[in-house]
Amino acid sequence: MSVAGVIVDDRGRALLIQRRDNGQWEPPGGVLEPGETILDALQREVLEETGIKIAVPAALTGIYKNMTGLIVSMVFRCEAIDGTPTTGEETRALRWVTREEATELADEAYAIRVLDALDAVSPPAVRAHDGVKLI
Repeated sequence: MSVAGVIVDDRGRALLIQRRDNGQWEPPGGVLEPGETILDALQREVLEETGIKIAVPAALTGIYKNMTGLIVSMVFRCEAIDGTPTTGEETRALRWVTREEATELADEAYAIRVLDALDAVSPPAVRAHDGVKLI
């Protein structure tokens, strides 16, 4: 199980990271550690990958299953409460993006997470993908 946080600024843009391991653009996040709560993992992963501390609770905006990788990811719309966006061990670059830029930079399976978080509809989206494309 993994979590990701879509941090939204006051201009309605989302913060994406470019991963060091594969060069892909996506919201910050990662796999939960044993004994870790979902919200603790969300805060830890976002802080590790962006240098930003987020407010919790955060709004769940979608659940996404990678049908080939067998990973379920919960995505949350987040509010930054402290810190400055910085790269780190896992992050090559960071960028505040509009809806259109998210769909240009990220694979469909990750861009939809940003769009769902920006829309923040209720109930949360439930989607499946193959790691790149929605199915």
